[in-house]
Amino acid sequence: MTFFLISTSHLEDKIWFQDEQDFIAGMNLVAVAAVVCEATVLDFILMSNHVHFVLQAGREKAAHFIAYYKLLYSKYVHERYCTLKLLRGNTTDFRPLEDTEAVCNAIAYVQMNCVAANICVHPTQYPWGCGALFFSMHITDEGSLLGDLSLRAQHRLLHSKIRLPSDYRITVKGYINPASYVAFGFVESLFRTPQRFQYFLNKSTKAKNRLSKDPTPSFRDQVILSGVADLCGSLFRKSSIDELNGEEKAEMLKQLRYRFSADIAQLSRVTGIPYPEACHLIDSY
Repeated sequence: MTFFLISTSHLEDKIWFQDEQDFIAGMNLVAVAAVVCEATVLDFILMSNHVHFVLQAGREKAAHFIAYYKLLYSKYVHERYCTLKLLRGNTTDFRPLEDTEAVCNAIAYVQMNCVAANICVHPTQYPWGCGALFFSMHITDEGSLLGDLSLRAQHRLLHSKIRLPSDYRITVKGYINPASYVAFGFVESLFRTPQRFQYFLNKSTKAKNRLSKDPTPSFRDQVILSGVADLCGSLFRKSSIDELNGEEKAEMLKQLRYRFSADIAQLSRVTGIPYPEACHLIDSY
């Protein structure tokens, strides 16, 4: 069997998912891509500015899967925001996983992304991926059936006219439950016990990164992004960052950094101001 860890490069001055609606669309499109590409998904996570997947697939099928997923999500973004170049130039890393331990390490690495980003203290608290899927009770029978919806309703939900199995389950948030298509039973067989699964989570590089950070969870990109428009209006009587001059942008960045304890990299992502420019603005005013 062949396995791959697929990771997209981090977007530096923009984010994939601006709000919960984007994340829900992203989750549903994983299910669509998995069915169309006939890929066996072992694990995945959707982060603000990048995504990770662990697939049981050959190199060609893995490449097809991530290319198709990017295409689907780019189409969604274009339809919602009229944005054409969100993922243009976004590169993808394909890392072959040679043995069972490598697969387990890759899954732990993916699971701990949200923890390393200081978003939460355990993967089970992060909804946009498989954080709560492995070694859980009563996950396959939760939610309504996709087949109970009309075809039109399914198309709206999935942002695609691809037909998915009617027995797929829909969560209360409105996306296909990953338990419907992720091979979680196989993943659990690799780890064998919950204790061994937790051992791999604790020893992952992402866990080590987490230990070097402030243990208090930080604000998600989407929370800070929602405050940008409010600050533009309240501070400068303007509707968007694009209308601000250099001094105003600098003040905006300083206010965001103070109010949300955000670093420059995060501020660059949520405001769309390139990292070097953001550093210059903060240092110059």
